[in-house]
Amino acid sequence: MTSISAGDGRFASRPARAIQPAWVRVVHWINAVAMIVMIMSGWQIYNASPLFDFTFSRSITLGGWLAGGLLWHFAAMWLLMVNGLVYLVLGLATGRFRRKLLPITPMGVAADTRAALTGKLSHHDLSRYNQVQKLLYALVIVAGIVVVLSGLSIWKPVQFQWLTAVFGGYDVARYVHFACMALIVAFLVVHVALALLVPRSLRAMIIGR
Repeated sequence: MTSISAGDGRFASRPARAIQPAWVRVVHWINAVAMIVMIMSGWQIYNASPLFDFTFSRSITLGGWLAGGLLWHFAAMWLLMVNGLVYLVLGLATGRFRRKLLPITPMGVAADTRAALTGKLSHHDLSRYNQVQKLLYALVIVAGIVVVLSGLSIWKPVQFQWLTAVFGGYDVARYVHFACMALIVAFLVVHVALALLVPRSLRAMIIGR
């Protein structure tokens, strides 16, 4: 709550301005849980058939073994798909994507990147995204869509053979799926780091103000 001076000299209270509407906060935290489960179970699945010369530590995987990882992965997949679809529909229907993510310009991204690297980027108005945030949010939305589609092509390569073909085949789809997962993990690391640096943003995503 904030106080303002009333005409008779007394102070009146007005509610703080809402920054994050309720539906955004709900889908955000559901997405966060689903994505963490998918990443950790995905690393367990990856360990069963690595693409590269490394595996993930068992301490950061979920499921215990391949079958367990698959069960967790598929359970979180449906939650992520349904919740993600709700987010996309509401984001488009309410105009939130247009207001929050547009416009994005190369000059604006470059300027805000320089400001961020020199510690001059302002976080005073949490209701507005800077150009770097706009670009990152737009990219992670695209990565989320591609990771779901590539995941479906890996899960059901016969039933979704047309989709698997779009990605260049089963093996290529696995690399695309891994790359998108890596991009999402990188985004989450930056996202959490910024939330810790600007605690007001975390508070806004919890209580909306």
